[in-house]
Amino acid sequence: MPIIRLLTDSDFTPEQRPVIELAFNNTLHKLGLVDRNDPVCEIVARKVIEVGASGVTNAFAIAQIAFTQLSPGLVPLDK
Repeated sequence: MPIIRLLTDSDFTPEQRPVIELAFNNTLHKLGLVDRNDPVCEIVARKVIEVGASGVTNAFAIAQIAFTQLSPGLVPLDK
């Protein structure tokens, strides 16, 4: 599920979109998700967009917050 589809209806600027995409990819990596057709990826995408819309501007910070909110108590796979 490409996050691009969800970003088309968002208020993110063209400069912010690559940051959100990077955060999405990083979050998927932390969660160990590789199948982009997995419905869980849309949940992840929506969470990343929510965190990005809250004012966080760093892709890796967005990914960490999204990961923490989606899977409290888990350790990221990249640690």
